Amino acid sequence: MTTLLALDTATEACSVALLHDGKVLSHYEVAPRLHAQLLLPMVQRILGEAGIALSAVDAIAFGRGPGAFTGVRIAIGVVQGLAFALDKPVLPVSSLAVLAQRALREHGAQQVASAIDARMDEVYWGCYAAEQGEMRLQGVEAVLAPELAQLPRSASGDWFAAGTGWGTYGQRIGVVPSGSEPGMLPHAQDLLALATFAWARGEALAADQAQPVYLRDNVATPKKPV
Repeated sequence: MTTLLALDTATEACSVALLHDGKVLSHYEVAPRLHAQLLLPMVQRILGEAGIALSAVDAIAFGRGPGAFTGVRIAIGVVQGLAFALDKPVLPVSSLAVLAQRALREHGAQQVASAIDARMDEVYWGCYAAEQGEMRLQGVEAVLAPELAQLPRSASGDWFAAGTGWGTYGQRIGVVPSGSEPGMLPHAQDLLALATFAWARGEALAADQAQPVYLRDNVATPKKPV
């Protein structure tokens, strides 16, 4: 039976989840700027609870971004280190998709507009619809001004708003959701759910292909004034 480990540090939340013997364990903590200290001890704790060694893991899933640049890099560094040492594959998962999957799990939302506060007066934006229990991207993910965020052209029905982009810029986003959780952050439990679908499709990658997705080209410098 497949054993998968999932790690997420792309936002203020730090979380890990483990699928083993058909059961899911998870730890989740909102702890800005403490991810580097918390992540490996959380991994060790969850493996201890499951009673398995890290070598028993078949693949390691991680939140590839978009999100906080430092947080995404922490996850990439840890995942690559573990995956190289164990000679295990990796499963990159979009942080925006993880938000949508959490909205499905907690609210039953079938269509979700995910928005993460990208700072610099922008949001990371992606729209997702449930297909057999998996949130699938509709259109493309993007980083843009809140006013430019929109649903896919073919969109209809109710859409749920999830993520900190709604908390910061909700009044400027021209989408009227049927429900919302503007404080929602990605959770490794939902990352694990998406990774399980990806694993079943054979989408695991070699460790050196564990790369971040920032959506923004200039990840280290602020915008120049116009």
